Amino acid sequence: MATSGISPNTVSSQEQNNKDYSFPLVILTSLFFMWGFLTCLNDILIPHLKNVFELNYTQVMLTQFCFFFAYFVVSIPSGAILKRIGYQKGIVVGLVTAAIGTLLFYPAAGFREYWIFLTALFVLASGITLLQVAANPFVAILGSPKTASSRLNLTQAFNSLGTTIAPLIGAQLILSVAAKSAAEIKSLSTTELESYRLIEAAAVQTPYLWLAAILLLIAAIFAYIKLPVIQSSEVQASEGGTGFDKLHSSAWGYSHLVLGAIGIFVYVGAEVSIGSFLVNYLGQSFIAGLKEADAGRYVSYYWGGAMLGRFLGAYLQKKIHPARILGINAVTAAILLIGTMTTTGAVAMWSILAIGFFNSIMFPTIFTLAIDGLGKHTEQGSGILCMAIVGGAILPIIQGFLADQPMIGIHHAFILPVLCYGFIAYYAFSGHKLKVSKR
Repeated sequence: MATSGISPNTVSSQEQNNKDYSFPLVILTSLFFMWGFLTCLNDILIPHLKNVFELNYTQVMLTQFCFFFAYFVVSIPSGAILKRIGYQKGIVVGLVTAAIGTLLFYPAAGFREYWIFLTALFVLASGITLLQVAANPFVAILGSPKTASSRLNLTQAFNSLGTTIAPLIGAQLILSVAAKSAAEIKSLSTTELESYRLIEAAAVQTPYLWLAAILLLIAAIFAYIKLPVIQSSEVQASEGGTGFDKLHSSAWGYSHLVLGAIGIFVYVGAEVSIGSFLVNYLGQSFIAGLKEADAGRYVSYYWGGAMLGRFLGAYLQKKIHPARILGINAVTAAILLIGTMTTTGAVAMWSILAIGFFNSIMFPTIFTLAIDGLGKHTEQGSGILCMAIVGGAILPIIQGFLADQPMIGIHHAFILPVLCYGFIAYYAFSGHKLKVSKR
């Protein structure tokens, strides 16, 4: 029955523990899969663009900068959009925007213009940002607050399924065309050059055209189905946190949220930095000496580990406090990174690939710890946390700069994500605890 001022489909605090939200969660899970696939495809696109445009590491990391900078620009407006048109319509707008971004890859590859690729990535990420701002709290709210972290980890596991499949498909379709050097291109005849450029462009155009079609199909489904309506004022405070949201007029006043935003910033920065460098790193003679297409397939081990870790994490977090698991994973990831920097060959290769497993639960766990007890401030908190994903834009650029330095190189540039995991460990063991800052 409808309560005063709330539509019949609205999720109220009284209903959260009683209703079966299996169908809405299944539908929402498809979004997690798609944006995982699209985000991870950048790891395959980076070595391709590096070769095509003869870029150094700093320059090619502009792809990740443009992609993840969209989170910083669009996250707060996304919150306003959701308040105005609702979560479900917001998801449709996000899907259509992402589809427009994928369609822009066609002229980008056709004209061989790097700036069009960067524009396409920004538009694509803008759509994904709106999806994230809507879907993460949606999943957290659809059910008992006690199992919110476990539920979000489960849906994030399907996000990781997308990131696991993307390198396999991307390596086959995009990296299978060996990019030629400037000298090799100059030696081609006019006919050969035209043929090469058509093949090279099609390697990017075809996959992204298919992705655009899939995104538009999912948008049509979300425009048709009926999902529960959620309102921020009806978000139930977590156990032990009843009334906590009344202690401050803004989400910024809660230190566990602010530190959580920093945690999201450094986590996404670390994860993206590692993933972005994997193909080139595994191609180094002192690591594995793999060809790009082969190295691209190995990236699936990194993201596949994250998928397995999230399924396991969804189970373990019902029995062990999520913060404790987060801390253990952060410390282990830092140790593995130090291992890859101090060794070579198979040990270095598998050490860095194994980090994916320990990355698995970090984003959803930091997210749910950070919005814990915010109640009516959850919407604003979600926007702040999604804005912090800009770490994926900034930290890869810094790591690219480190990798370009002869005294550091790609092997030891991973010191940056080591520092990131150090902060995440601090947040897990101390910083996440609920308290109000003195601001």
